[in-house]
Amino acid sequence: MQNNYDRAAWFYDSLSRLVFGKALVYIQQKILAHIPANSKVLIVGGGTGWILNEIAALHPTGLQITYVEISENMLHLAQKDYHGRNPVSFVQSAVEDFPITQPYDVIFTAFLFDNFAQDRIDTCLQKLDAGLRPGGLWLFADFHLDVAKPKFWHKYLLQSMLFFFRMLCKVEATRLIPMEPAFRSYGYTIATQYETYGRFIKGIVYRKPEGDP
Repeated sequence: MQNNYDRAAWFYDSLSRLVFGKALVYIQQKILAHIPANSKVLIVGGGTGWILNEIAALHPTGLQITYVEISENMLHLAQKDYHGRNPVSFVQSAVEDFPITQPYDVIFTAFLFDNFAQDRIDTCLQKLDAGLRPGGLWLFADFHLDVAKPKFWHKYLLQSMLFFFRMLCKVEATRLIPMEPAFRSYGYTIATQYETYGRFIKGIVYRKPEGDP
């Protein structure tokens, strides 16, 4: 199955900290802080689930969370390690196969779209946009390359990661596709953004337009 991190679940967090230190955690903590109280939150590709405990520290109660993850092993870790009081519906599914039956106030995707080729990005973006209420927040974190003048070490590190996870987890992406133009095409505006690790990692809080874009 493509883009499935079952084989990496047991070491994924340790590897990310070895390579990036606290940068991936930091950028996700910054955007998680923008979740409003009493929200319905959709998390897609949440990985091992440590973010659930981060969310619980910010909002001990009041949230309704749906946690969608394609990897059975990642999902098992998330269910095992979560100790918060916000109710969480755990769903094992690829994002494109997940049926969205309610509007969400917040969507959270961190290091998700860098796994995908353009066709899957288009499909997933359209699907998730339809599930976010007007005026809702999309909390987005991912790697970033300067299109005009990318740094050599950014390109080298990114290609190394893609190659490694393509071999291990059948990640389909062969390059990083910029997401900001796609969000703009749906009418999203940037409420705030954060950068770290030499601007290689970005966290962006997008706001969906109140009406049709």
